[in-house]
Amino acid sequence: MTVPSLELNDGRSIPQLGFGVFKVDPDATERIVSDALEIGYRHIDTAAIYGNEEGVGRAIAASGIPRDELFITTKLWNADQGTDSAHAAIDTSLEKLGLDHVDLYLIHWPTPKRDLYVESWKALEQIRAAGKSTSIGVSNFLVEHLERIAGETDTVPAVNQIELHPYHQRPAETAYGHDHGIITEAWGPLGQGKYPLLELPEIVAIADAHERTPAQVVLRWHIQQGHVVFPKSNSRERIAENFALFDFELTPTEQSSISAMERGGRVGGDPAEIN
Repeated sequence: MTVPSLELNDGRSIPQLGFGVFKVDPDATERIVSDALEIGYRHIDTAAIYGNEEGVGRAIAASGIPRDELFITTKLWNADQGTDSAHAAIDTSLEKLGLDHVDLYLIHWPTPKRDLYVESWKALEQIRAAGKSTSIGVSNFLVEHLERIAGETDTVPAVNQIELHPYHQRPAETAYGHDHGIITEAWGPLGQGKYPLLELPEIVAIADAHERTPAQVVLRWHIQQGHVVFPKSNSRERIAENFALFDFELTPTEQSSISAMERGGRVGGDPAEIN
């Protein structure tokens, strides 16, 4: 099964479906990522703060998959923001991953009270110029943070990775991204199990109509919305199930019924408050 790619604003492309390793036990990461790669995933999303970059790297090395067939993302943690520390952080991440570059490097949170995200973004521009990351982007940025980067630097982020699921669809951030060529990546695409999304009658009815699981239906909604999405699971069966999204399609009515669930229901941290 071929995963479609989306074109980034720097001319590169990104697989629309990836595999996330947030809260994946470092001791189990190599096995779980190896499962994902064997199933067919080629896009892996990790972060320095996850503590499992080494396991991701071991899985990549053991896979035998050519490097140019993989898309690897990691992230600059809050405590490492700033010019010198950002350069040191990417070197540490690359060493743990066993790679000479990542495909995408993100500022993990804007941490506005620390007021280092513009300086850090300029460091990411230098990191890209040095060939240590092919593309650069941000995570958890609000429109005000994106506008400030646009006004004070020379590079538009390739992506903005944000909490996004049917109860919290982020219309301001997704509209800004659409207007400025910034791809939206959805973390927590199934609501992290913090509300009964997969038991809602509307979701269950659509799943029954397509003979699919509720999780597949929600992930397919993301795909048709144009998001990049990377569900996570420790179960090989579920990892495979989450990969099977490209041989069915939701109708416009089904898409609309899921989009109508918006209620501002954030389940993660507030980007304006995390510092």
